[in-house]
Amino acid sequence: MCILIFVGNNGETYFNTAALVSCVQNFPKNRGPIVGILKGFAGLSGAIITQIYAIVHTPDDAALIFMVAVGPAMVVVALMFIVRPVGGHRQVRPSDGISFTFLYSVCLVLAAYLMGVMLLEDLVGLSETIMVVCTVILIALLLLPIVIPVMLSFFSNDDESVYAALLPSPRREEASGSVPSEEQNEVILSEVEDVKPKDVDLLPASERQKRIAELQARLFQAAAVGAVRVKRRRGPRRGEDFTLLQAMIKADFWLLFFSLLLGSGSGLTVIDNLGQMSQSLGFEESHIFVSMISIWNFLERVAGGYLSEIIVKDYAYPRAIALATAQVFMAIGHFTFAMAWPGTMYIGTLLIGLGYGAHWAIVPAAASELFGVKNFGALYNFLTVANPAGSLVFSGIIASGIYDYEAKKQASQHLNSTLVTMPSRLLGMVSDATPA
Repeated sequence: MCILIFVGNNGETYFNTAALVSCVQNFPKNRGPIVGILKGFAGLSGAIITQIYAIVHTPDDAALIFMVAVGPAMVVVALMFIVRPVGGHRQVRPSDGISFTFLYSVCLVLAAYLMGVMLLEDLVGLSETIMVVCTVILIALLLLPIVIPVMLSFFSNDDESVYAALLPSPRREEASGSVPSEEQNEVILSEVEDVKPKDVDLLPASERQKRIAELQARLFQAAAVGAVRVKRRRGPRRGEDFTLLQAMIKADFWLLFFSLLLGSGSGLTVIDNLGQMSQSLGFEESHIFVSMISIWNFLERVAGGYLSEIIVKDYAYPRAIALATAQVFMAIGHFTFAMAWPGTMYIGTLLIGLGYGAHWAIVPAAASELFGVKNFGALYNFLTVANPAGSLVFSGIIASGIYDYEAKKQASQHLNSTLVTMPSRLLGMVSDATPA
């Protein structure tokens, strides 16, 4: 069983990495929306599989395991030749905004539809025929995004070459993937400014570029024989393609890692203990808050990528601003839970769900912007280690330690109160037993 769980969890990681890395490379100008949409669908996947299983439900539990094992594999085999990097820098279209808006609308409709079906199943109960109809509608909603590539392929009037010409050409290191990135150090020839004639700047642009290219060629030749000192920088800069080892020596990478560790760890602690927390405050139905935090988590995964993209493109602020805002919301949510005020469960669930979901939309997009997309798979999967590490620290050590301490404290207080009242009880029993 442990081996099967190990293989299953790693298989999910492969699916997630392939889809996320391919989409980020294909849409480098819309990383936030892409990550948000993919993470949002990942959050809804459990409800989608449950709804599909409901129409083929049998008393044999092995049917569910068989469907979970075979279903995703069939989807992957069908799409393995389609989902791949296709040169996203040459595929920017003016209709991209409308396409992503349509995808966001499908996500919201899908989430609302699933919530409505689950509520009807719990409150009213649905017949088998109605369940089949609901599942067919669900599959239609899942297939609805296919309309976008079909429309762009057969009915689009956009001249792709015109928009591709307006974009910068891909870097040389992307085209020549066989050359190690360590050997592609940029040569900074500051000596061009020293030897460039003053009248070069007065020439037409084409002639000026030609003269500067000739000067650079001479300097390269001189550098080859040692006549000119050439400055070489070590490693890539922010925004260029990093390997995992190169990123691990950067403070930005570890700031992202520990931010995700703190955010996801504290969020998982609340999610894991939400049932006990709701019962301690007098709520009998704890599954309501579990469903609520799942909905807020999904919505913020979708909205977090979109809002962070607005912050980057429209206001020219770093994406980390959105991450810091999400952590502020989570801090307020934790404080609300600690105070145990009336309505704490509703407000805290809202804030924690939004903050936790935002982390998984913002951090991967920020990592791809800082460290490139060439080795994004290795970078992303290393960052996801922060999720179980944070759960271990916050839930397994801090929360459980506080719980055990309070349990022992209350047990000792109960024991002391029992010992104090025991003599009076014994005297009462003796007096009752003594004949008058």
